[in-house]
Amino acid sequence: MGPHTLEVPLILFETNRRRLVEELKKIQENSVVLLKGGSEISFYDTDTSYVFRQESYFTWCFGVTEAGCYGIINVTTGEASLFVPRYPDEYAVWMGPLKPLEEFKNKYGVHHVYYVDQMNEILEKINRKLVLTLKGQNTDSGLTAIEATYDGIEKFQVDNKTLFPIIANLRVVKTEPEIAVMKYVIEVSSSAHRHVMRMSKAGLYEYQCESEFLNYCYKHGGCRHVSYTCICGSGPNGAILHYGHAGCPNNYRLQDGMLCLFDMGANYYGYAADITVTFPVNGKFTPDQKFIYEAVLRSNLAVLNAGKPGVSWSDMHLLANRVLLEELKNGGLLKGSIDEMMDADLAEIFQPHGLGHLLGLDVHDVGGYLEGYPERSDRPGLKKLRTARLLEENMFLTIEPGCYFIDPLLDRALADPKQSRFLVPEVLERFRGFGGVRIEDDVRITKNGIINLTKVPRTVQEIEDWIAGKDNDEKYT
Repeated sequence: MGPHTLEVPLILFETNRRRLVEELKKIQENSVVLLKGGSEISFYDTDTSYVFRQESYFTWCFGVTEAGCYGIINVTTGEASLFVPRYPDEYAVWMGPLKPLEEFKNKYGVHHVYYVDQMNEILEKINRKLVLTLKGQNTDSGLTAIEATYDGIEKFQVDNKTLFPIIANLRVVKTEPEIAVMKYVIEVSSSAHRHVMRMSKAGLYEYQCESEFLNYCYKHGGCRHVSYTCICGSGPNGAILHYGHAGCPNNYRLQDGMLCLFDMGANYYGYAADITVTFPVNGKFTPDQKFIYEAVLRSNLAVLNAGKPGVSWSDMHLLANRVLLEELKNGGLLKGSIDEMMDADLAEIFQPHGLGHLLGLDVHDVGGYLEGYPERSDRPGLKKLRTARLLEENMFLTIEPGCYFIDPLLDRALADPKQSRFLVPEVLERFRGFGGVRIEDDVRITKNGIINLTKVPRTVQEIEDWIAGKDNDEKYT
């Protein structure tokens, strides 16, 4: 996206295809992978389309940004073929010159490029025993990957079960070229967050802060997209976990004395960042804000210090819960035994979401619950986790403990004898309408532990100094 941005190398996609071929050769060498790229999607019945974003598995294999394409990977030879739409001459009037096939070949580093209407002919020439297509359920959305199909595929023997668990699992662990892209998009997002933290002030609207983030990521980082709808909750809106949706479009005015909880992440060539910062509108934490913020920060740091390959992500979630409860008890909000609080699932009242999730080409990246790996727990709190896997080197995840004061959950706990015995009602009442705190970092698992790639002020002192203009960007780059 220009000399000031990261050049994504073709070796990234070549490496991914090679890894996939190596795994498939162990199972069915005499086969070919057939993938379908994304299609343009119209606004309902209009002739206006959403800005196109490529399907993630297709990006992982080919890095192609155009819509309407197919791809083939010959498992026997490792050769990759791209199939692009054959557009009429009229297309050039509206969409620019028709690119020759050779231009696609050079742009994406594939062995062959054909038109989509040539797929039958090429598959017959390749003449493999099986055509492997992608079909499987995304365990975050519950939706199923769109299987490649076209007129004529019925001539071939199709296997739609083998590919999905293999390619999904390969996406969990990142390669060195992928790591470079992930570091870049996280750095761009961190810099944008620092910018927004410093420009936010009472009287602005949440969406104006959102717009600053969007502009910064695109202007300075070449990130046309963000990875999800920006969450810019101030004051009580900080307790709405997925604030920013169409019914609450970040349209509340920032007020002096309140906290901002801003959860935003850029997207670069499909790769996602996901960072949350929490800071006071006026740049100074009140005692209650400092109490809750530092409780969440200690929870975050406990996981950062404990995580390493072989450690269970479920155990990390429970560790974060325990530290949060300990801090809330130390601050007079809770009373009683921490062990008994854990048994009563009290932490879910204050953090009704999982500790974090896999991160990559999707903000909630794939591979969380595959066959042969730990299954989703049915226990409160743990069942919200998007993965229960053991940590592996070069996984990317978010670490995002939080503490929120959500009236329906507080009322439920107060009415439940198993949980109410730990609450101090008169102190809890003080936090009604407080909102919430979330501290979300994007991290890489290494053989020696966790590397935090997020570069924003995190301690109370760092945040206050940053907003006051006492520090410069060099401290965080």
